[in-house]
Amino acid sequence: MNMEKAEFRTVIHLQIGETHEYYGSPSSLYDKHTADELGIAQASLNNYFYKLPDDAEPIYTNNKCTIRKGILYVKPTTRGRKKQLENI
Repeated sequence: MNMEKAEFRTVIHLQIGETHEYYGSPSSLYDKHTADELGIAQASLNNYFYKLPDDAEPIYTNNKCTIRKGILYVKPTTRGRKKQLENI
């Protein structure tokens, strides 16, 4: 894959039972769910992912849920840039 032009964003995948939800950040995850529902506080989850070794799978699991951190590859966009360049 040509990574020079590829852009990416972090994606958080939450699985509670058979329900799957996707979020753009751990912070947005806690906008909808409480620490009690997930079994982990937001700061603790951030620390967990931060302290993982680079070669480890970014997956947190407890008896309430599974939280995976991954990358969403997106196509680069020039939307809005053309008008900005014309005004220069």
